[in-house]
Amino acid sequence: MAYPQERLRRLRGHETFRGMLQETRPSLADLIFPLFVTEGSGRIEPIPSLPGICRFTPDRLPREIEEIAALGLRAVILFGLPAGKDETGSAAWRPDGVVQQAIRVIKQEAPELAVITDVCLCEYTSHGHCGILRDREVDNDGTLELLCRTALSHAEAGADMVAPSDMMDGRVQAIRRALDGAGLARIPIMSYAAKFASAFYGPFREAAQSAPRFGDRRSYQMDPPNRREALREIALDIEEGADIVMVKPALAYLDILREARDRFLHPLAAYNVSGEYAMVKAAAAKGWIDGERVAEEILLAIRRAGADLILTYFAKEMAGRWRA
Repeated sequence: MAYPQERLRRLRGHETFRGMLQETRPSLADLIFPLFVTEGSGRIEPIPSLPGICRFTPDRLPREIEEIAALGLRAVILFGLPAGKDETGSAAWRPDGVVQQAIRVIKQEAPELAVITDVCLCEYTSHGHCGILRDREVDNDGTLELLCRTALSHAEAGADMVAPSDMMDGRVQAIRRALDGAGLARIPIMSYAAKFASAFYGPFREAAQSAPRFGDRRSYQMDPPNRREALREIALDIEEGADIVMVKPALAYLDILREARDRFLHPLAAYNVSGEYAMVKAAAAKGWIDGERVAEEILLAIRRAGADLILTYFAKEMAGRWRA
């Protein structure tokens, strides 16, 4: 039907109609808030490159958890900073490790809040790589056992889901078998299935103190130009037993999200990463953009591209705009 009979603006003129006809409906239930926990006591440490985001010692978590739950958020993902690091990242699987402590605190304060844990060694190794080294190269198969130990220790401490982010081949299958063998078949795995070697991770590496001491992570994280390989990675992780698959970063990889959504039936997550957050915050601080509206638009784009869940530092800010 030609103009003027068809006027698409008719249904944009009233706020109620705009709301009723939204094709993508945002919800706080879609969001997962990242939390950084550090060993020690009595400290809340602001992270300069992530305005509004802090590191917490476990004893300072209760008030933060109370606020998160009161806002209507339903899930957090934990990243830990140990007091000491070694070549193997052994602090990652200690029963009294910082993430394990934080899980217990959260479950005591807000039992209904879902606790997801990042399973990787980069925050715990003295060299900053995501696995153990052999001749300055990450040993894929040798790392799997340590990732399994870490995932098991998180689940035994009370985590509701584990999320391996290391990008070792075969780690989803190894963790699934370890969990099942320990009587923890109920614990789901959210795999960082297509995690790219991105320049958008800088602020996170400051926050988690996890930058490599030499080299980079391009030998195990994905090469950004590769679309087909990302789909192969996702398919392999599903075959190995992943319950949720993730694309990281989100904003520069919306095409990967869209194609993954079209191809796979599994729940799909996306990580709106630290560099994406920091850019918005920096521009908003200069008065160049409306930071809250830009953040919302970014999250809507990620949902529209096909993500069911979004890990984002904007989660608490969206509480005033979205409703679970």
